[in-house]
Amino acid sequence: MQFWQVWQFFEPHNLATPDVFALGVFAIVGLCVGSLLNVVIYRTPLILQRQWRLGSLQFLQSQPDVPADALAPVAACITQDMPLSLWRPSSQCPQCHTPIAWRHKLPIISWLWLKGRCASCRRRIGLRYPLIELLTAVLSVLVIYQLGMSLAGLCALVFLWLLIALVGIDFETQYLPDNLTYPLAILGLMVNSHSVFVSPSLSIWGLILGYLSLWVVVKVFYLFTRKQGMGQGDFKLLAALGAWLGPFMLPFVILLSSVLGTIMGLILLKKRRESQPFAFGPYLALAGLVALLYGEALMHWYLRRY
Repeated sequence: MQFWQVWQFFEPHNLATPDVFALGVFAIVGLCVGSLLNVVIYRTPLILQRQWRLGSLQFLQSQPDVPADALAPVAACITQDMPLSLWRPSSQCPQCHTPIAWRHKLPIISWLWLKGRCASCRRRIGLRYPLIELLTAVLSVLVIYQLGMSLAGLCALVFLWLLIALVGIDFETQYLPDNLTYPLAILGLMVNSHSVFVSPSLSIWGLILGYLSLWVVVKVFYLFTRKQGMGQGDFKLLAALGAWLGPFMLPFVILLSSVLGTIMGLILLKKRRESQPFAFGPYLALAGLVALLYGEALMHWYLRRY
């Protein structure tokens, strides 16, 4: 395949292709959204953990055979959890808990100005924060460049931002929270109710087959090995991708994510001897984004070639 044939996959297909100024605007928007996504990635697991702790306590307290005295120390510990949401309390250093001033929240700029350290305690701020902001900006520009300032382009931005949040959480916790995968799936059905990417019927079948495809694989794997090979969050994420992309893109997503996951798994296996949990969600998300932007062009090229 010659260079011009490769380049055609990256050419925008929408007549309303934005100009440089518009792309700059979306880059700034992406930086700001990336800053918000950092909060989502950091706080969502903590919020869910506190909900689980409180739910477990309430369940045990409702059991007549569990002595109240035995639960008293646990209850005292759990009830000390401070209320936490995505908005409250305001952003603070996770180490010294000092509130972060607005001038220290500027995407990338503040991190560089503070040399990657907290303004109060001078402890290091993870590189993940500016990387998420930069990644969100770059990919937001790519989405708008490819799909244009259209309904499809704006919907794809929401798709992208939710995927970045899920990838960040899965990398850190190996968990894909339902309060993000469910909205992603529902939004896919809503968007395609107007046939933005696929028809409504294909969106529904994509949702169903996306879930069942991994569910069947894991059940067969369990029958032979008696081991759980994958978490249910991966089923739900692929179902959500199916709702956005339709069933005909699912083989492409599964194949690409499997190749990417295998390569990364071999790399990690060489670096560590012991078996550790492996997050598959990021590779599903990356494959889903590639399928949304370039999947149709790649499939057409493959069919013409073979």
